[in-house]
Amino acid sequence: MDTSALMMPVECNVRVFEELDRLLTTDDLAAPRAVVDELAKLADGNNGAEGTAASVGHDLATERCRILEHEESYADDALVELAAAGECDYVVTRDHPLRDRLLERGVPVIGLRGQHKLAITQP
Repeated sequence: MDTSALMMPVECNVRVFEELDRLLTTDDLAAPRAVVDELAKLADGNNGAEGTAASVGHDLATERCRILEHEESYADDALVELAAAGECDYVVTRDHPLRDRLLERGVPVIGLRGQHKLAITQP
């Protein structure tokens, strides 16, 4: 799960975990430490809608996801590193540049399709 995915419940009114249950047979969801840290920083530095979405995303990450430790300080690089190392089967994101990087490396991506649904894009 990346930062944008964990902010989807507030920003896009998407029931991310229900959608993932619909798409996947696993409930082993994970988020890199850099994503959790990014969400905390966004929540602390912004009292508007983005801050609210980040705060909800941070809570979801810490309550519903396994936190993956890694060497990268940048969240996108951590996701690419972890996916390339086989630590995850899919990456959930709304970030188009990240999606493209992952697809180029053969990693399936789950993203927003339509207004409230998620779909898997295969490389």
